[in-house]
Amino acid sequence: MKVLFDTNVVLDVLLDREPFSKEALYLLSEVERGEITGYLCARTVTTIFYLLSKALGTAEARRHTKSLLSLFIVAPVSRVVLENAINLDFRDFEDAVIHEAALHAGANYIVTRNVSDFKSTKLPVYKPDELVAIIKILRGE
Repeated sequence: MKVLFDTNVVLDVLLDREPFSKEALYLLSEVERGEITGYLCARTVTTIFYLLSKALGTAEARRHTKSLLSLFIVAPVSRVVLENAINLDFRDFEDAVIHEAALHAGANYIVTRNVSDFKSTKLPVYKPDELVAIIKILRGE
């Protein structure tokens, strides 16, 4: 299962944002165990570093970002990704970029808390709790 993680899901774990952190942590632990191949859009990495540095300081932001880079595959943002994204019928260009980066990287799914932002997608998009439920069903739990 190849899943691109939206920025909000990763931040839910790193900033312990209740009540969302439980499912997000479960999914990140699946990446850590190798049960999910996790992807992050290149733009997500820079956004996370910026927000963490504001919330936790530069040293902590650097530490967390290094950890993410060791766990996740980075989905590049190329000219083709940007050109495809600008032509999509998305309200938010950043979400369109995330969608196109996921497609070009070969992800099968996107996980986000903002499913409504991804209405015009070519990939299935799930909320963290929905993806956790799917994983548990597939395992027979």
